[in-house]
Amino acid sequence: MIGFVRALVFLSALLLATAGTAMQLKSSAFVANDLIPAKFTCDGENVSPSLNWSGAPDTTQSYALIVDDPDAPSGTWVHWVAWNIPKESRGLVEKVAKEDSLPDGTKQGHNDWQKTGYGGPCPPSGTHRYFFKVYALDAHLTLPSNATKKDLLKAIHGHEVDNAELVGRYSKKH
Repeated sequence: MIGFVRALVFLSALLLATAGTAMQLKSSAFVANDLIPAKFTCDGENVSPSLNWSGAPDTTQSYALIVDDPDAPSGTWVHWVAWNIPKESRGLVEKVAKEDSLPDGTKQGHNDWQKTGYGGPCPPSGTHRYFFKVYALDAHLTLPSNATKKDLLKAIHGHEVDNAELVGRYSKKH
């Protein structure tokens, strides 16, 4: 019985110790739940902000990224989809090129403007929330260059080993 109790205590301590190592996603451009600077929106340069993640499991083989706005009047609006971000990567630099394939093997699909790469916040009215989600995957994905969020979500199903989310807000200048 004492051995069983010790094992439970050990497992509980192990779970608590690893609980703090969950993936995290941050940006040097804005703080979680704060305003996204105009530079990264349709009111500015419309370039992607830098993103940095940490805490991915050792089984990670690649990363995928989805950025969307659930507050859009017509339903969730997709701003960016990317996949096959190398497992060695710990983030994306500011102003990622809007190309199907990047030199490091990262692939980008179509946003809801039917364009490749990042399309910044541009809400028609009010303040919207923008969800930046990175997924650690145990595989590389085979998707066409015009893949959408729906295609990406279908492809990552069963391959997600962890994820992290960063939310920013923006209200268009009129």
